[in-house]
Amino acid sequence: MAAYRLAWVGRELVRPVSQNMFRFASTFSGQSSNSTFRLAMKGMVFGALIGTGWSGYNYFVGKPTDHMINEKSGPTYLDHFPDVRITRRIVNSNDDSGLELVLFQFQTCPFCCKVRAFLDYCGLTYSVVEVDAVLRQGIKWSETKKVPTMLVKTRTGQYVQLTDSSMIVSVLSSYLRDKSQDIDELVKYYPSVTYVNDAGRKTSDIMNKYFLMLHDTEKHIRNDPQDEERKWRTWADEHLVHLISPNVYRNRDEALETFEWFSDVGEWDVHFPKWERNMMVYVGAIAMWAISKRLKKRHQLTDDVRSHIYDACDKWIATIEQKKTPFLGGKKPNLADLAVFGVLNSMEGCQAFKDCLDNTKIGGWFYAVRKEVMTNCGHTA
Repeated sequence: MAAYRLAWVGRELVRPVSQNMFRFASTFSGQSSNSTFRLAMKGMVFGALIGTGWSGYNYFVGKPTDHMINEKSGPTYLDHFPDVRITRRIVNSNDDSGLELVLFQFQTCPFCCKVRAFLDYCGLTYSVVEVDAVLRQGIKWSETKKVPTMLVKTRTGQYVQLTDSSMIVSVLSSYLRDKSQDIDELVKYYPSVTYVNDAGRKTSDIMNKYFLMLHDTEKHIRNDPQDEERKWRTWADEHLVHLISPNVYRNRDEALETFEWFSDVGEWDVHFPKWERNMMVYVGAIAMWAISKRLKKRHQLTDDVRSHIYDACDKWIATIEQKKTPFLGGKKPNLADLAVFGVLNSMEGCQAFKDCLDNTKIGGWFYAVRKEVMTNCGHTA
């Protein structure tokens, strides 16, 4: 019965196409008596009907083995650095990591903010390439075309590409805690896996992206702090971040206000031509206002989107208050603190953030983390 219904959907989808094809065939046949052509046209329409119905069936129902199909791929290496302009360089004279890092980013992307919070807190020196949020010229060399992307120079002189914010943090954190391993070795523990999801669509993710890879086996012993840190890092990625867009693009005025702030903090008028900056602001604001409505529905948010982000902030602060420490990590922020801070930092100049400060207790913790980050970070060169 399900197959019949899906075949019917396919038939309805191709009906306008088939009607136009028959009209074309009739017109042509009026000029020619070649019945073979009409027969061929009917065959094409019939084939399209059957093909569409069958494709629709497989798309919605899937095959029994779909979820067992997976493709694992290792890291991507570049022999030469891409032909792009470095926007700025953050230099820390106390950095003894030996790492050469280049971050491709949008300044206010929540995932990019997460990575920068980690880099600055750890006192690392790194370069930044600010990518045009619309044309994405700065990342055109990459197959993924996504930010954040980080290039790390390996001991061989090649650059290895890291393309997930949590993976970037885990790889670099693993290296900083155990420098006996080169980045080139560490990235192999974080393969990309492509699979078919529950909706029947092909997607990909990074394995082990919330885990640190350390040679010392004693450091891998299961303990509550590490489990808790991973739990909240996952929460930041899978829940908190999805509340940002519906809130900062809640209506057209807030969407435009948000993009004007993006332009200011990202110095778009400095890094991009005026026409490109204006396109990013006005086209981006309209597009994201429309998209945010779909995101609200996808993540099952009510029209009162503020209440959802208030609840998230309250949940986070309640967890820290139970520990009776300044941060989830205790006296100092851990990776979860930095992840949540980075996500919230992405909307700091927006009305949504001001409302969070007024309606939750997030402010005290947020500015305490910021102080720790700013104390350790380098200066712009």
